[in-house]
Amino acid sequence: MIRKVIHINEEQCIGCGLCVNACAGAAIEIVEGKARLLKEYYCDGIGSCLPSCPTAAITFEEREAAPYDEAAAKENRELRKRKKMLSGFGAESLVRRQARSSAKEQDMSGCLDQWPVQIKQVPVNAPYFAHANLLVAAVCSAYACGSFHSAFMRDRITLIGCPKLDGVDYSEKLTEIVAGNSISSVTVVRMEVPCCGGLEQVVKNALERSGKMLPKQVVILTVKGYVLGGL
Repeated sequence: MIRKVIHINEEQCIGCGLCVNACAGAAIEIVEGKARLLKEYYCDGIGSCLPSCPTAAITFEEREAAPYDEAAAKENRELRKRKKMLSGFGAESLVRRQARSSAKEQDMSGCLDQWPVQIKQVPVNAPYFAHANLLVAAVCSAYACGSFHSAFMRDRITLIGCPKLDGVDYSEKLTEIVAGNSISSVTVVRMEVPCCGGLEQVVKNALERSGKMLPKQVVILTVKGYVLGGL
């Protein structure tokens, strides 16, 4: 039958594993450092994995594919959970395991391309903002997600902050940064906790006040480092 299933561009895939956890049917697995669709009938065609991909390597395509088998997908998901428990990893996130495995083979250097990184300290007219893909991240997010550098910081200019701890509204400064520079896109990475919603809101306010319609993505992390959702 002709139906919608996901397509993974292996050249764009960085093997972070975030999509593996986001997939409701456990249809995706990391194979030789790349995400791959295991079986078509595990894919429901809804695309819950798409927002989790930091490089937009996952898209939809309509083609001849086996019908979605909800029962088989559920069984596969439960089987994967049991395998994780038996392996002795328990609740340890797949993202952390993948990050540690990759670290053995890759350079341990990070992906930070500028300094400073705190929203309060960064100059609004810094030259690195030219044509930048901007990452605005909650301070805690890098500690929750072991693959934070490769998954979110690579090829982005990173700004971190916590409105609750800093006790300030970053909207005005972020508005100046967006309005006064040729920003290409904005990605917000925040924690699932309610107080982190303030960071997402100030970015929204800044984009509205700047008058620029920029591509925006919001990634929400659980305290265990899983991707809870994205917009």
